[in-house]
Amino acid sequence: MIALSCGFPPSIDLPAYARLAESLGYERVWAYDSPALYGDVWVALARVAEATERIGVGTAVAVPSLRHPMVTASAIATLAELVPGRLAVTFGTGFTARLAMGRKAMRWADLARYVEQVRALLRGDTAEIDGARCELIYSPGFGPPRPIDVPLLVAPAGPKGFAVAHEVADGVVLVGLPPEDESDPRWKTLAVLVNGTVLDPGEDETSERVREAAGPWFVTGYHAMYEWAPAALDGMPGGSEWRAGVEAARPEGERHLAVHEGHVVTVTERDRPVLDAAGPAILGSGWTGDRAAVRSRLAQAEERGATEVIYTPAGPDIPRELEAFAAAATGDG
Repeated sequence: MIALSCGFPPSIDLPAYARLAESLGYERVWAYDSPALYGDVWVALARVAEATERIGVGTAVAVPSLRHPMVTASAIATLAELVPGRLAVTFGTGFTARLAMGRKAMRWADLARYVEQVRALLRGDTAEIDGARCELIYSPGFGPPRPIDVPLLVAPAGPKGFAVAHEVADGVVLVGLPPEDESDPRWKTLAVLVNGTVLDPGEDETSERVREAAGPWFVTGYHAMYEWAPAALDGMPGGSEWRAGVEAARPEGERHLAVHEGHVVTVTERDRPVLDAAGPAILGSGWTGDRAAVRSRLAQAEERGATEVIYTPAGPDIPRELEAFAAAATGDG
């Protein structure tokens, strides 16, 4: 049966959310890595590890360019010692994490080399990094013995991303259903990131609760479009006003700092006109729907080969979102 996990940005409340998720039967807590927007992912996961007993922990996704491979390998080793058998690490090229710092995503070739370097360090091998020989040389008691067995996953996009995933990954984390022509018997995990909110009877896009819960992910499409083709925003509901607000907020060269404000965590004042203009389209955001719709989507994901769904709730009432999604997925309540 497909596993149910959850994903969050690092925050002061993450350990409490993780304890609730554990009590509700979620398989793993995944945390985002975007240091301009949220707290440190490795510190957050260490706090989750110490606050829970069973639930797995993982990065979805860690961005290689933010840290030397030795730093990442040591962070993985430290967490693996805290939660033996409960850690998985996913790497990605850094959509928001890098764009929010004014940089494009990493090259896939660089990500592949990074994963191989981290894997070598965890095995206890010597790896060449930036022209120097590196190795984890912990003294007894200052780190776990090598090899350190932690699954290393990739979040692929496009042909180059999937080629790298086939080359170096123990599994993948995807946005959207698995492509029918992409599979690999070596992938132990094929996880799908999903968002949205479970609707109560009678709720629609006019509900403020629905707007607050589904809205943060809905407006990420505007964040992405501004980065790729700003003029195209003029053809999206409320896009012209949203774009004008971004360009008025910051001078050229700093507008990436305004574009990603509130990314997947809150509806900003700049976002509210977008939700007003979008109307019922908000209900098409992610897996927003009633309980039956959620169960149908889970069945579809499993049919396409997904082993895990990572629900990424947003809005001011995360406990409600976790409880409602778990109930919808299991048919309880």
